[in-house]
Amino acid sequence: MKNTLKITALVLALAGLSYGAKAQTTNSNKVKYSIGVDAGVPTGNFNDGYKWNLGGSAQADIPVTSQLFVTVNAGYNNFFGETLNSSNSSSVTTVEVPDVHLLPVKAGLKFFPVANFYIQGEAGAAFLLNKSDFFNDKSTAFVYAPQIGVQFPVSATNFIDAGIRYEATTKYSSTFDNSKVNFVGVRVAYGF
Repeated sequence: MKNTLKITALVLALAGLSYGAKAQTTNSNKVKYSIGVDAGVPTGNFNDGYKWNLGGSAQADIPVTSQLFVTVNAGYNNFFGETLNSSNSSSVTTVEVPDVHLLPVKAGLKFFPVANFYIQGEAGAAFLLNKSDFFNDKSTAFVYAPQIGVQFPVSATNFIDAGIRYEATTKYSSTFDNSKVNFVGVRVAYGF
């Protein structure tokens, strides 16, 4: 419930900021680049052993029209594993859950229905860089990420890009259903 309230508050804040923002003054005929910080909270069964992630990404927005862009995005995400304790009648067992290191590479579309506010959808491949730490038989999975966000102009050519997304992968193991990685994430980037 707390996560739902936080996500709702963030979406409303982004929508309000986009409404009050000035129209972009950047040239929409140029490819736009951004470099950002990514953070998030795992969801579903993935939340059992992981509580947050941190990473970074680089993105190119290639104009199709003044409101529509093709996006290409590559990044790195580290999901921090927890220390889990389980006990039975005779002993307590401590398990260190290993971090998950992912390299997602995605492409998609970014659409601006109104000035500065965008809707984005991307899909691609997520590479598990530390497959040997798990019982997975795959090191690559399909990844998809719907996102909404706002771009704040800071000069004639530079901007801040802030977005919230849900990102999920297919299974990294053909035998374990819980080998999916999914999270709600935030990206704050500097664009030029």
